Amino acid sequence: MVFPIISIGKEEINTISLILEYFGSHMGDYLTVLREHVVISLMALAISVLLGISAGYVCVRTPKLEKWLVGTFQTLRIVPSLAILILLIPLLGTGVKPALAALVLLAVPPILLNTVTGLTEVPDFMLETARGLGMTEKQVMFRVKFPMAFPLIMTGVKTAMIEIVASAALAAKIGAGGLGGLIFTGLGLNRLDLLLVGGISVALLSLASGAILDGIEKMLTPYLRTAPRRRNIRERKRGII
Repeated sequence: MVFPIISIGKEEINTISLILEYFGSHMGDYLTVLREHVVISLMALAISVLLGISAGYVCVRTPKLEKWLVGTFQTLRIVPSLAILILLIPLLGTGVKPALAALVLLAVPPILLNTVTGLTEVPDFMLETARGLGMTEKQVMFRVKFPMAFPLIMTGVKTAMIEIVASAALAAKIGAGGLGGLIFTGLGLNRLDLLLVGGISVALLSLASGAILDGIEKMLTPYLRTAPRRRNIRERKRGII
């Protein structure tokens, strides 16, 4: 078996040494921009979840608003994040506010669409069963529709979170801080080490946020794991009999 030989040149070794030197002498600065990135991402996600799920609920209750709300957010999503940031500067100035607004506009559509889809695709027999048990429409919504739609809503939340973490790097362009500062500094000074530190950190943060949300979804939806097990047990019993 022939193994490929990976050659590392002087330039690569120099870049690695510069990265290690950066972490050794600027760890405090790195943790500061990392904290700024995490904070603005979590703030944007919290607002987006609140707006997206609320708007989805309103769309399901009043279908006439669905096309208008979904169309509006989808149109705003087409506009690049950097363009939205620039357009919001005259209204909100620079800093965290315009960055937060741009990230929310980017993140609401997947949550809104998945909420509407999840709430409207609950099987009819489940709804009829719930009504047959004497549940009111409000109880059907919050005890049947939302629990059944939760996995699809969480998929939208995960998509939104990954987009927020990636796009939050642009917030540094208008003085909102975050890991984007390292990326833009690396581009401006032709510093590959800073560019790699910022870019890899954003990528790892996106992966970590997705994994955390996966864990939260599994923790809050144990019925999705027990149902397949019960079905497999029944099938095995039938096979034995």
